Amino acid sequence: MEVVNDKNCSWINDLNPRLNIKTLIKNENCDWLIVGAGYTGLSAARKLAQIHPEQKIILVDAQLAGEGASGRNSGYLVDTTLNDGFTSNKELSNYKKKTDIYKLGIEATKRFIKEYQVDCDWNDSGKYFASSKNEDNKILLSFAETLSKLGFDFNLLSHGDLKKKLGTNFYNIALYTKGGVLLHPGKLVRAMIDALPNNVLLYENSLLLKWKKDKDTIFCKFKKNNIITKKIIFCTNGFLKSLGIKTNYNFPITLTASMTRPLSNNEFKSIGEPKEWGVLPVRPMGATIRMTKDRRILIRNTAEIHSPSKMTNDEIKKRSVNQIIGIKKRFPKFPDDIIKSTWSGVVSRSRNSSQIFEKIDTNIFVAGCYNGSGIGVGTLFGEQIAIKALEENSSEIKIIENREKPKWLPPQPFLNFGVKSRLIYERFKAVSEI
Repeated sequence: MEVVNDKNCSWINDLNPRLNIKTLIKNENCDWLIVGAGYTGLSAARKLAQIHPEQKIILVDAQLAGEGASGRNSGYLVDTTLNDGFTSNKELSNYKKKTDIYKLGIEATKRFIKEYQVDCDWNDSGKYFASSKNEDNKILLSFAETLSKLGFDFNLLSHGDLKKKLGTNFYNIALYTKGGVLLHPGKLVRAMIDALPNNVLLYENSLLLKWKKDKDTIFCKFKKNNIITKKIIFCTNGFLKSLGIKTNYNFPITLTASMTRPLSNNEFKSIGEPKEWGVLPVRPMGATIRMTKDRRILIRNTAEIHSPSKMTNDEIKKRSVNQIIGIKKRFPKFPDDIIKSTWSGVVSRSRNSSQIFEKIDTNIFVAGCYNGSGIGVGTLFGEQIAIKALEENSSEIKIIENREKPKWLPPQPFLNFGVKSRLIYERFKAVSEI
């Protein structure tokens, strides 16, 4: 499926345009082909090249590197999640396995940032799981019990505290966790592109159409040329399904987000000049919203089964109506035209919110399906799938492979019907939080 993203993402448009972009224009042979140049693919290519600087590594992407989901997310590096189905006492052990992976993801991202001296607006400010509905206190108390059993630092906050910290009267209750990080996803993924070693060839706007394995060789067909490789790693996350990878274990969801212009001095003073913050919803279809370092407000409150390659600018503008409603709920005095840009992006989900990380065949590997936690987990899985593909092991791989595996999904059209029905139900339950 050809992907042509909109040009509206504020994170990406903050950056200087890249030069010397190469597209596949001739047939190639290589030791390694990595498909997908987001956090996972970039990390896998970097790790392989560091271990084997003498080998030829090709990294391809259907669009510009880093400008898919990696550069379009909300910029949360999470230590804990609430809406993943693992918060009951029965599932405590599985939830701990997930948080162990999140911790490794934060550590992997930190190592990269330290090694390459990356400025990505890193702020270990934590995050809030917040709601305007007092009845959601039951959900947060149950979540607090889970976090307490696992030794996480957290605070439960009420309306008055939240007004001071967030600058809005909207939220009545929240649980704050200290371990999360807010950052600029565009700056981080751009740094990963710049850090690619010399033995990595990056071909962009180069869509993989078909691939097949014949004995120990993999043949990959692109629009005009072909690549023959000894080993391949698929790192396309939300587009794994379109390449025939783990098709009954993951599915894509299209999200839409908006970013305001920077708040004026008067606007910022009117909400109490809060420090940078990030809010995640208590209910699955509520709004993700954050105040950035440079006083912009990001909001994401739509999720749907929709092909991102067919979402026109007019359709994106229609979805921005939901975003301005969400912002005005929280900051009613802000002007109606405060939104500067609106964009779409894709996440990959599994039935039980678990990730894909495995060897499919002797020379075929895959990592992806991050369920909205792709910054840290994607960086970690990229490095570790490279190590696994080299037939080596690590303590990180042992922890990753100890997780609960993704569960089987029903075939189409039953899958889409089920997902759409669930999204409608969750949207209805969270209507006040959008």
